[in-house]
Amino acid sequence: MSNSEQTSIVIPAMDEGASIGRVVAEFREAAHWHEILVVDDGSRDDTGQRAADAGARIVRHPYNKGNGAAVKTGIRQATGRFVLVADADGQHRPADAARLVARLDEYDLVVGARAPASHAGLGRRAGNALLNALASYLTGRPIPDLTSGFRAARRDCLVEFLHLLPNGFSTPTTTTLAFLKAGYSVWFEPIEAARRVGSSKIKFSSDGVSFFLILLKVITNFSPLRIFVPVSVAAFVAGAGYALWTVATQSHVTNSSVLLILLSVVIFLIGLVSEQISSLRFEGRKP
Repeated sequence: MSNSEQTSIVIPAMDEGASIGRVVAEFREAAHWHEILVVDDGSRDDTGQRAADAGARIVRHPYNKGNGAAVKTGIRQATGRFVLVADADGQHRPADAARLVARLDEYDLVVGARAPASHAGLGRRAGNALLNALASYLTGRPIPDLTSGFRAARRDCLVEFLHLLPNGFSTPTTTTLAFLKAGYSVWFEPIEAARRVGSSKIKFSSDGVSFFLILLKVITNFSPLRIFVPVSVAAFVAGAGYALWTVATQSHVTNSSVLLILLSVVIFLIGLVSEQISSLRFEGRKP
């Protein structure tokens, strides 16, 4: 049995009636899948009906809960061994899906890494590049596309992190970082993204800060010293440098220097405690 025949495709959708029928039909033509599951997240149009007419299984939210909540519902409802998550707006090419799930024999998570010029304007590309660089530093692993929603994974691994996934638009960010920090095998498969149908529901100017905070939250959950050590070192260097300057120019050490050095020690100790708490997260995990 091929990986596609064991894969549940999960498509979260909200007011995507203009594109969802074509998206489902193209996925059905691309390969023989275990099932195609569309989660209608409180749509006000005919998204659910169009998806059902195209051959998808429909799960409906009574009201809009958010993209992440729809993805979590899809993962819970999926019956396949693997899960492929795709957007309902037509930007993900079904022909690429088979390449992603084919790598699940070797990897636990496969992310469709979009070419930078294929999916966003200049401002969003710059923002994504900044997030990718920060995530790469925090995880110690090159991450070419942190926010791609086109990804395939083993369902049992996804279920392990459901409690961490937010209800908003940062599920891709959280799953990527969680899999990496948990020691699972992650692969970034190059893909080309098509232009979406309709306008994006994510506004980088307002949602970018949220992505950044969620990134820090997830890393603090899994590897807090990556955050606390640089801040501690910066405070210590500032305090020690200011102390040396005041000794050289005023022949005494100021209270500000002492406080900065003490602050660096406190931050470092908090980081150590956070690291120990973080390690408890993995006690009792499956081998």
